[in-house]
Amino acid sequence: MMPVTQEKQRKHKKIRHIEYYDLQGTFDKLYADSKQNKVFSKLIPIVTSKENILLAYRNIKRNSGSNTYGVDKMTIKDIEKIDEEKFIEIIRKKFECYRPKAVRRVEIPKPNGKTRPLGIPAMWDRIVQQCLLQVLEPICEAKFHERSNGFRPNRGAEHAIAQSYVMIQKNNLHFVVDVDIKGFFDNVNHAKLIKQMWQMGIRDKKLLCIVKEMLKAPIKLPSGKVIYPTMGTPQGGLLSPLLSNIVLNELDWWVASQWEKMPAHTVPDYPNNKGVMNRGNAYRAFRRGKLKEMHIVRYADDFKIFCRNKNDANKTFFAVKTWLAERLKLEISEEKSKVVNLKNCYSEFLGFKLKAVEKGNSYVVKSHMCDKAINKSRDRLKTLVIRMSHAKDNSEEAMFVNLYNASVSGLHNYYKIATHINLDCAEISRVMIAVHKNRLRKRITKQGDLYGFRYIKSQYGKSAQIRFVGDKPLIPVGYVQHKNPMWKKRSINKYTPDGREEIHKKLQINTKILHALMRANDGNRSVEYMDNRLSLYSAQHGKCSVSGKMLELKEIHCHHKKPKHLGGTDKYRNLAIVHHIVHKLIHATTKETIQNCLTQLQLTNIQLQKLNNLRKEADLFEIVI
Repeated sequence: MMPVTQEKQRKHKKIRHIEYYDLQGTFDKLYADSKQNKVFSKLIPIVTSKENILLAYRNIKRNSGSNTYGVDKMTIKDIEKIDEEKFIEIIRKKFECYRPKAVRRVEIPKPNGKTRPLGIPAMWDRIVQQCLLQVLEPICEAKFHERSNGFRPNRGAEHAIAQSYVMIQKNNLHFVVDVDIKGFFDNVNHAKLIKQMWQMGIRDKKLLCIVKEMLKAPIKLPSGKVIYPTMGTPQGGLLSPLLSNIVLNELDWWVASQWEKMPAHTVPDYPNNKGVMNRGNAYRAFRRGKLKEMHIVRYADDFKIFCRNKNDANKTFFAVKTWLAERLKLEISEEKSKVVNLKNCYSEFLGFKLKAVEKGNSYVVKSHMCDKAINKSRDRLKTLVIRMSHAKDNSEEAMFVNLYNASVSGLHNYYKIATHINLDCAEISRVMIAVHKNRLRKRITKQGDLYGFRYIKSQYGKSAQIRFVGDKPLIPVGYVQHKNPMWKKRSINKYTPDGREEIHKKLQINTKILHALMRANDGNRSVEYMDNRLSLYSAQHGKCSVSGKMLELKEIHCHHKKPKHLGGTDKYRNLAIVHHIVHKLIHATTKETIQNCLTQLQLTNIQLQKLNNLRKEADLFEIVI
């Protein structure tokens, strides 16, 4: 489970990647045009543009799944050394007559003993899918409902839980329709999906044909047998989450049309002080007319519909079941779908269980980790402690301590929005204290130093529950503080200038030089080298790593710390952005050249030390002034 801060950093980086490749304006226009219901019939030129293809490579190479091979046995490491121009040419040829390779099926174990099928496309197919995803996402984002939270930029489970809290506490909707779609990803109707994309304004016929080919890609089972799907989207495909949201977007808006967006001709809406239309009068009229009230909160295929009373909830349950079958050709799981009275029972959602409890004259949310999540977290931590106790050496022990701390931190960051998370973590902690004593015995102590563990010290340093294995701290499971879940700000938007304002402030680089650097032809360089050069320019804020001078385009050189003839690579850590004269001085061997460069640069002692460090890595002698 990814900590919240890490998740936010990952999303911010994706926006910066768009900046690197000068595509922000293009994507903003797609979003704005989609908002105005314009039709898109010529998207392939954008999809196959040099900038979009290189952006796809950049996004994929940072994905942990890029090191997992498909049926072609290739990973991102087999692609990164390809010349940039050749890489772009290969991708463009893929789009000319696209025929995807088979998707490798793997079975992922689930806590209940069953398995979840996961499809792993071939590496080249993943890049093709990423190219499409980048262009389709802004178009679809403009059409998606506000309370659709899964697999969307700047949205997550916290927003879905926050919306659920508002429905229960503020709107007093205490009856919820829990619907579980039976095998959703395996039962998506291909023809219906293509029609939905067409209705969204995506009318580039070549692009739609490519999506069809992706959906029909053969699946190679672990046994070696190959099957040819006629429905469904493969779980594991980069495009599948977006396609699943397109399918269920129609459900979101159908539910909204039954209450929130229901026109009220006799009772006009009026704007509030923020310019948002206030529908209070309309809703009061709807209630007098006994119209059933319903509000959806969705995260991917997991959704809840909140209602005011049991009668409305029962009618909504039947209506949704019928609508899913008739419109989307999807069945619900009868044993998992039901109407829940939140005043009497818990309802589970995204690993939480929610209930409405009386407080004074109103009802408030009472929430916990669901039982399955508690058991799963406890079992994982027990397994890590057992492995820690059998570690062969200090290095392996440190690895398991880090995994343990990451698991506890992830648990806290995700579940701390539960109102009673302290009780749930205390329950897990009681078990873990016994496991620590039985398994680690004398290796675990109360005494230790948090120096060098800045995050643990800042978050958990005040806890008396903290323990040490050797010189490494263990994050205490029972030390957690509740945080109120936050509703996503409407102003935050990846595809509008105002929505990106804070991120733009943090960029702090000359984007004109960055874009010129991206388009500059630097010989037969690998796609990895060209991408890492942009990353370094941004990371160094456009300055030379030795002199600190702000660089103009003609002054920028990218230096290999360990030269290629000595076995150096194009990896990020082996590169540095330097002034062209600094680069000349790093490699200089004659006294005349060295003196000439030093005269031009006027380096300080600290700068000269940095230069000599680079010369040492290049196996050259130290320069002494």
